[in-house]
Amino acid sequence: MYLPRSFRVEDLDQLHRHIEQYSFGTLFSRTPDGPFATHLPFLLDPTRGPAGTLMGHMARANAHWRGFSPDDEVLVTFLGPHAYISPSWYASPAAVPTWNYAAVHVWGVARLIEDLDALREHVLQMVDAHERRLDPSWDPAAAGDIIDIELRAIIGFEIPIARIEGKYKFNQNRSREDQEGVIAALSRGTDTQLRAVVEIMRGNLKPRRSD
Repeated sequence: MYLPRSFRVEDLDQLHRHIEQYSFGTLFSRTPDGPFATHLPFLLDPTRGPAGTLMGHMARANAHWRGFSPDDEVLVTFLGPHAYISPSWYASPAAVPTWNYAAVHVWGVARLIEDLDALREHVLQMVDAHERRLDPSWDPAAAGDIIDIELRAIIGFEIPIARIEGKYKFNQNRSREDQEGVIAALSRGTDTQLRAVVEIMRGNLKPRRSD
């Protein structure tokens, strides 16, 4: 992606936190029929490999996985909070509108997980990652034999991360006065996504100019 230095995120822990928080990603790859995309939840294992490993699964009926090749990387994108930015919020409105957003891109070769035991472990790990945040939570044991039946309808895969890039574009190239104007305007909204943009912008505020 287009990645000006002022918006580039290079801290691996921050990139991993982004993936874990916004784990519903988009998987892109080349297929014999052209570029193909599938929208999927992902699970990140940050301890496997120098940059971590992504794990996911999709329906066997989805032909996307049949195009995976050991000679061709796939791309997974994770979009975070985003918002339209009006020039009227700057100290001087003599500017143009823009869009603030967070995104992380991951590349690697996808490898299939076809062993049922390994696939079951992956699915239960993903379930646990989400259910542990809920109260009450769901116990997979309540599903009985349904899980094993459903496992035969999906295909698992893992992507050892070969390359990872992050972009947090939140007015870092503007003055503190402009940044504060945007924060004030977005804070008047009630949308949770706008609130998330505000929190990121507060963490990125430029230091005040000394008198």
